[in-house]
Amino acid sequence: MSEIRMTTEMRTDYDCEATGLPAERWGEAVFNVAGLELAIEVSVENDVIVAIMAGEDAMWKGTLEGLKRLLRSGVAKP
Repeated sequence: MSEIRMTTEMRTDYDCEATGLPAERWGEAVFNVAGLELAIEVSVENDVIVAIMAGEDAMWKGTLEGLKRLLRSGVAKP
């Protein structure tokens, strides 16, 4: 068996919980909301890489540090 490099926890307000899901290289959480798929993927290759997808036409992918900078700066207003 391969090395476990990260674990995942998922929780909902229905008191459903899954903890300790092991992963060697990547994990993904997918939410389906009114026909729209929202996905968050975390990869632990050399750096921690995060990808956030909202449907097929909106995506952000970068390092964990890049995501932190994005969240600190906030969303640009149109």
